[in-house]
Amino acid sequence: MIYPQYEYRSGIGTDIHRLVPERKLMLGGIEIPFELGLLGYSDGDAVLHAITDAVLGAAGQGDIGMLFPDTDPQFKNADSGELLRHAVWQVSQQKWEIVNVDLIVHAQQPKLGPHRGQMRRRIAELLEIDFANVNIKAKTNEGLDAVGEGRAIAATAVVMLRRKVK
Repeated sequence: MIYPQYEYRSGIGTDIHRLVPERKLMLGGIEIPFELGLLGYSDGDAVLHAITDAVLGAAGQGDIGMLFPDTDPQFKNADSGELLRHAVWQVSQQKWEIVNVDLIVHAQQPKLGPHRGQMRRRIAELLEIDFANVNIKAKTNEGLDAVGEGRAIAATAVVMLRRKVK
């Protein structure tokens, strides 16, 4: 009889934040030059928030709001990269490791192509995985809804976890 060596789980996360003046635009753990930034209790990085939710969801450990509530002053203007690092550490305590992440960033503007490589490197570093295991797709919403009208940026992430079977 053949026994599986690994158990696999996948998780999905989504997030959306409104674009506002006088905020830095943080996406995928990097600052992107733009006249608007994302409104949020933390730094508003919708990409890292979606990944955090996907990581936690795959491990059955809730979501970003449960782990880092916006009612707790210690998370005001928090670095979303540090929040993601904590989520990765938390799931690693159950022996989960991240296999890969696939992302869609929904943004009418700014154009994300020139920043994609840097975002992939930063996300890979935060997730402690190889750069080749991070995929980012940028999509516009063709002028539809808050994203398409340039009033918001959203992100969707799918993460695969694995751990050795006991």
